[in-house]
Amino acid sequence: MRIANPIYKEVIIRVLTEGIQGDITAEPRTFLLDDGQLDMAKILAEFAAWWRLNGEFLVKGDMYHEVAPQLIFTAYLQRVVNGGGFVDREYGVGRGRIDLLVRKPFTRRDGQPAVQQEAMELKVRRDGERDPLGEGLGQLDGYLTRFGLGHGTLLIFDRRPDALRGGGLDPAFEQLTSPEGRRVTLLRA
Repeated sequence: MRIANPIYKEVIIRVLTEGIQGDITAEPRTFLLDDGQLDMAKILAEFAAWWRLNGEFLVKGDMYHEVAPQLIFTAYLQRVVNGGGFVDREYGVGRGRIDLLVRKPFTRRDGQPAVQQEAMELKVRRDGERDPLGEGLGQLDGYLTRFGLGHGTLLIFDRRPDALRGGGLDPAFEQLTSPEGRRVTLLRA
């Protein structure tokens, strides 16, 4: 399955996350560096803190349970990138993944226009499934190759009941190297 019309990709995700967007109070300009690029480390750190406080409540709400963490992250990302940046989404319907490419125009020090690109892979671990880390790293490598990027972010949301009881909503970061030798920031939430 795929979404046939590009405008529907945007409209569908905004409709699905409409109820969450009001809960996200992050101010987009606080995530900008001096040159106009996005501070991705800050975006991820502040999302992790926000998730720690709101994730369990939001996931258990009226949202589509199977994809709730991914929808919540895309709503957060859309909020902080809004106003000059773009979030391109590729839905891997039936493949257990969502690929995101954040694009943010900025001006280089030499005055030339440029575009910051940040690739992300979102995965969910469910009860009875093995850790999707290896698969996620491989999928992210393919995505990074496609855009010619040397680094990316992998987010794994652990939805197993045991993980939730054991503090699964306490996000943790790790720096890894992908199978192809690229730098990867891993966020487990």
